[in-house]
Amino acid sequence: MSIRTKSFYVLSNNYKKEQIALKFRSISLNIGQHHLSTTMAFWLDFLNPQDTYAAEKTLLFVTFVLGLTPLRIAGPYGNRRMYISRLGFAITMLQGTLFAYCFLHSFLLEESIVGFFFKTEISKVGDILQKFIGLTGMLVLFGMSLLNSRDLVAMYTTAAVIDGRFRNLGVEFNFRYILTIRNIKLLMMSAVCGSYMASCMWILFHNQIWPSFQAVGAFFLPNVFIMSVVVLNVSFAMRFGQHFDLLNRVLKNLSHQWDTRSIKAITQKQRSLQCLDSFSMYTIVSKNPSEIIQESMEIHQLICEAASTANKYFTYQLLTIISIAFLIIVFDAYYVLETLLGKSKRESKFKTVEFVTFFSCQMILYLIAIISIVEGSNRAIKKSEKTGGIVHALLNKAKTPEVKEKLQQFSMQLLHLKISFTAAGLFNIDRTLYFTISGALTTYLIILLQFTSSSPPALEGACTPGNSTNIANLTQH
Repeated sequence: MSIRTKSFYVLSNNYKKEQIALKFRSISLNIGQHHLSTTMAFWLDFLNPQDTYAAEKTLLFVTFVLGLTPLRIAGPYGNRRMYISRLGFAITMLQGTLFAYCFLHSFLLEESIVGFFFKTEISKVGDILQKFIGLTGMLVLFGMSLLNSRDLVAMYTTAAVIDGRFRNLGVEFNFRYILTIRNIKLLMMSAVCGSYMASCMWILFHNQIWPSFQAVGAFFLPNVFIMSVVVLNVSFAMRFGQHFDLLNRVLKNLSHQWDTRSIKAITQKQRSLQCLDSFSMYTIVSKNPSEIIQESMEIHQLICEAASTANKYFTYQLLTIISIAFLIIVFDAYYVLETLLGKSKRESKFKTVEFVTFFSCQMILYLIAIISIVEGSNRAIKKSEKTGGIVHALLNKAKTPEVKEKLQQFSMQLLHLKISFTAAGLFNIDRTLYFTISGALTTYLIILLQFTSSSPPALEGACTPGNSTNIANLTQH
């Protein structure tokens, strides 16, 4: 090979290496820019959310990590979409496997957090029931998350469509306010679960008891999963309540315009004050009243469809959560009352204050879960019921036949489209549930306390030294 050929070969190899290096550099730059743009988009959405999906990012991220919602949000502002992630399915399976392992390990070794405090026949039964219902409940929560994930996508998509339809009526949601409320709820959930776990572990460590990781996981993980589902359910109920409240305000604004017959422009100062609420309303008098009523009818139908989808998605999860909460409240209330009333002599190294604090905290935790579910659903239902009265008030004030016809159609729609939340159709989730739970709780507590105050005292008196008459009577009996 000549010197010229060798030099050309070396130059060509160097040129190829430079081209490959340039390609790798461009690829790395693109990856870096994409990562930078993704990070910037995340923080922009966090600091100043502009749409429905951005306002739900924090809540969706937390439930995604916990394996309860295998959903991700993709796309820039104005062209966002929600999709089901394979990684989310993997996290759900991983979380379910972790809890099942902790449960089986602690069950086979007969290790229980409740068992450290005291062991009686009733406490053993209650602990076993709590464990199996907890396992069944977690399987239901994760199973519904996998099976009904499309319903959750449909709910978020419908909520985004509703927010867009409200813009046609001159209404703009304050998504930063909604995101702030979501973050506050998540912080409250973390504070409640963290405080409960920290206080319980301090009581155990203070008494030189060191439970295994599996026992701690089997006992405390259901609390985190249940409270996360409660926050997710309450968030949707709050959104439905906001939508109905906003729809009612639009109709009231129309009625006010008919009463005053004057149009007052909204100043910039008034707009800034209204933006402090969950939404900001501007003037809508430029639209025809028939168009406003027609738009309101369509929005109302979309809200009812979203509420029906939410009821379908959460129905078995709420049934599971309320059942677990009721069972735990019954046995915890029994343990506390039994100790405070002195019905039984428990052999335990724990002080009475520590004993009562442990079970009272667990009882309060699940009471918070039930109250949150009931109040969120009840508020949305009450907001929806106000729409009928406003529509009929407008019907009495309507002058033109076209507007009257639209309002009559709206009245018929309200008659046939109503929202309700149930637990698998077994009972309604509203404030009547308080009365049902209170009655059942009282009944079961009386039954459990009667078991405690039955035969043991008589046997103790019969078996005391020098009481041969009682022993003879007991033998004859």
